[in-house]
Amino acid sequence: MTAPSNLQKSPIDTSTINTLIVESIQDKKGKKIVRLDLRHLSERPADYFIICQGDSPTQINAIVQHIYRELKDKVSISPFHIEGYSSGTWSLLDYFDTVVHVFYPETRQLYNLESLWSDAVFEEFEELD
Repeated sequence: MTAPSNLQKSPIDTSTINTLIVESIQDKKGKKIVRLDLRHLSERPADYFIICQGDSPTQINAIVQHIYRELKDKVSISPFHIEGYSSGTWSLLDYFDTVVHVFYPETRQLYNLESLWSDAVFEEFEELD
């Protein structure tokens, strides 16, 4: 799974993209899903971070693959960049305005993005059974 590096910014609404990302995470039983709204911060790498975790490298990769496929199939977009996919402990999908982080629990604690961006507006999402 490789993301083309020459993609243009999507004309699809960011809210739609974020909803599809969260639903994709929920489909694969991702845990502790949170969206950080960074738009009010002057020094930000993106408008939103969506962060979640999986219980195993297999689940983390399944979440990443499902997000990738759902956005490609439903709104015809691919991430600008994918990072960490082969590690199984952390992966990043960069959709320009939204960056998705999928972590193994210990790796999430290590990077502690929620604390690093504590001045963001947080929204937590339900975990589906």
